[in-house]
Amino acid sequence: LVLELNQVIIPTYGTVPDQQNLHTPEWADFDDKPDSLFFSDGQRRIDFVLVYEDENKKMTHKRSDRKKQKRKRQVYESNLINNGLQLEATRSVLDEKLIFVKVHAPWEVLCTYAEVMHIKLPLQPSDLKTRDSAFNWFSRLFRVDENIIKPEQEFFTAPFQKEHLSNFYIQDKDTFFNPATRSRIVHFILSRVEYATKNNVKKFGINKLLDTGIYKAAFPLHDSSFRHPSTDPDCPSERYLLYREWAHPKNIFKLQPLDFIRKYYGEKIGIYFAWLGFYTNMLIVAAVVGVGCFLYGCLTKDNCTWSQEVCDPNIGGNIIMCPQCDKVCTYWNLTITCESSKKLCIFDSFGTLVFAVFMGIWVTLFLEFWKRRQAELEYEWDTVEYLEQEEQVRPEYEARCTHVVMNEITQQEEHVPYTACGKCLRMTFCTSAIFFWILLIIASVIGIIVYRLSVFLVFSATLSQHINGTEAIRKYLTPQTATSVTASLISFIVIMVLNIIYEKVAILITDFELPRTQTDYENSLTTKMFLFQFVNYYSSCFYIAFFKGKFVGHPGNPVYWLGKYRNEECDPGGCLLELTTQLAIIVGGKAIWNNIQEVLLPWVKNLIGRYCAAARSEKVVPRWEQDYHLQPIGKLGLFYEYLEMVIQFGFVTLFVASFPLAPLLALINNMLEIRLDAWKLTTQFRRMVPQKAQDIGAWQPIMQGIAILAVVTNAMIIAFTSDMIPRLVYYWSFSVPPYGSHSSHTMKGYINSTLSVFNISDFKNASKPFSPWFGNQTTCRQVYRDLRYPAGHQHQYEHNIYYWHVIAAKLAFIIVMEHVIYFVNFIISYVIPDVSQKTKSKVKREKYLTQKLLHENDLKVVKKNMGKIADKIIKGVDSTFRPKAE
Repeated sequence: LVLELNQVIIPTYGTVPDQQNLHTPEWADFDDKPDSLFFSDGQRRIDFVLVYEDENKKMTHKRSDRKKQKRKRQVYESNLINNGLQLEATRSVLDEKLIFVKVHAPWEVLCTYAEVMHIKLPLQPSDLKTRDSAFNWFSRLFRVDENIIKPEQEFFTAPFQKEHLSNFYIQDKDTFFNPATRSRIVHFILSRVEYATKNNVKKFGINKLLDTGIYKAAFPLHDSSFRHPSTDPDCPSERYLLYREWAHPKNIFKLQPLDFIRKYYGEKIGIYFAWLGFYTNMLIVAAVVGVGCFLYGCLTKDNCTWSQEVCDPNIGGNIIMCPQCDKVCTYWNLTITCESSKKLCIFDSFGTLVFAVFMGIWVTLFLEFWKRRQAELEYEWDTVEYLEQEEQVRPEYEARCTHVVMNEITQQEEHVPYTACGKCLRMTFCTSAIFFWILLIIASVIGIIVYRLSVFLVFSATLSQHINGTEAIRKYLTPQTATSVTASLISFIVIMVLNIIYEKVAILITDFELPRTQTDYENSLTTKMFLFQFVNYYSSCFYIAFFKGKFVGHPGNPVYWLGKYRNEECDPGGCLLELTTQLAIIVGGKAIWNNIQEVLLPWVKNLIGRYCAAARSEKVVPRWEQDYHLQPIGKLGLFYEYLEMVIQFGFVTLFVASFPLAPLLALINNMLEIRLDAWKLTTQFRRMVPQKAQDIGAWQPIMQGIAILAVVTNAMIIAFTSDMIPRLVYYWSFSVPPYGSHSSHTMKGYINSTLSVFNISDFKNASKPFSPWFGNQTTCRQVYRDLRYPAGHQHQYEHNIYYWHVIAAKLAFIIVMEHVIYFVNFIISYVIPDVSQKTKSKVKREKYLTQKLLHENDLKVVKKNMGKIADKIIKGVDSTFRPKAE
């Protein structure tokens, strides 16, 4: 690959030519054809557009700076022409300062670089028969009408070679390379053409010219308006069809035309929407089961014995609970938790256990079936051997290749950007920076915990005083609820702020690493960003699920944070409801924030731009100028869309035991997300440079890691966060003799047996409440679900035997649940192959055909040439040994 790049690209570098030797673009006026995609001659197709501001009319820079910029631009354009590209410049209709340089790649240039880039192109139509599945008739109801968007014809393909041109399926040279491929080839050239040489270091690439402001934009053209078809009868108006049949809200229940998306936007966009659509379809099953479990909880909540005891004035009404903070908190009646205990019965039920086990298996089914679907797309979209054959070195990497090393395989010298020691130093620095930022997030989480502990005291002292007269509000607005909601909101704000900062830091760190290819770059950035986002988004949820209320001591000996703040206890209804609240605020707020950021802001910017343009002129505007006023897609492309969905995938799987409706909400969000992303791409953004992608990259192993972790987290949520295990232990062991007094297994008496008794005379002065004790009772009940011996016992305030039974049951449950799910997942992974037999047959058939057409033809030519050479040799031998005539 390096040799090929040197042969094609490097000769165009060298010293910057003199002014008189520079080639300049052709100039042409706009021909008043707003939908034209061709040069002024109507023959040469526009493959790319460069936009710059006329240096003679710039007023923002010094004259010397403007001359330097103009010189670099002229050299760059001259070198583009030297590379075989054809340029045509046209001044803007709306703004005389702007100049649009249209770029066209002739046939010879396309063929040359298609070979260098190992682009796969059609050999002949596929002769493999496709079998309709049993559900084909059903899926046809949701497909796009084939009369509107015709199915793409399938071909056998092979990497392009000019010397085998006759073997490829060329019916028309103008359409052999489709617009997406043409744009990709031109962008490859634009990224590698030189514009200056400084200190023997060559500067090249359109990206640097864009960063320095020499060019304002560079993009391929949309083929039409999204509102109406092109006026050119030869234009297929693919953008209009995509908007009407894909991005429009009316298509929310239709399947996506993935082949058509791939044809217009390239494989990278296509694989994203294929993955998102597949994930959304799989969520349908999870959502149905989740809703079923939720309804089961709703139907059985009235039979929840322990909740009835909490709400019973003769049971819960006679139980006085100890204060939950020092001094300012008061004694409280257990019946305050009546409403939250009823809600808890919905989520903390047997259905939740079933759903957690189901989701542990569902996530494996999703990943395994996606691998099969991805393998099919790899074949259909010609990306099976993309990484090995076709992916090019990043221009930024090439520019830094100053060190010479010996290749262990070829035993030849090659250029690399750093030595082994330099690479080690870079990795050390980058790893240290990543850990620093993760520790910063953990520090922010600790800050929010301290906020919870300190503000809880304030709410405990003030809420009860200000809302005494409003019993309805007091029932719901408890100090715990107020603290939880405000802390969740602050946590969400901190998460968003840290996201904005770390995004820039992660890009700087990855740029400093200098990955070799674009795939390496994106995978490295993906890993950093997700590692940060994982800690940022999930840390507060992990704290509530597994740490809050677990290490609080007892009223006579509470545990303190930093020696000052008493450790936080759960809401009277348990931490499970608080975890649900945290998830709802973060997921809901994140969805609203992302939609504002991704959809509303580009729409407002484009609206302002169109308003300003309309105010300046009523002239006919060409296609390239209409596209220029759209928003740029950004360097990272769909990275943030992937990140958003994978973070959602984590919420749906990691904490689903606390909220069975999470898959349903994710399903609704994703159905909207697909159309919003499609609407955004087709209407608000310039056309992206089509890029190849073999798969979804580093997101696949990240989701596999989440799937493994999800089994553990859900098992631990059921064991330690919910009240299911203590209830089961009481029902089967402690409700009947020898520990209980009931004659049969029952949940009656559960509340009384799990709330330990504390003597109020044992309060320390530092934690003794200010509020006076009422009644003639001398005891209060300890922390909800605490299991300790009562006052007066020889082991008073120590954990009782019930506690150790519960701990043993929790650990046994975690081990059994994990092993059962992991074993089932192992069987599923083994049974379901990553590549279907049908896809394997297609790949083998294509390889066979490629070998037959390309290599056997070569052999025929060699045999033919060898036969001619043999004939000449034989003739020469005959003439040498023939006797001379007398």
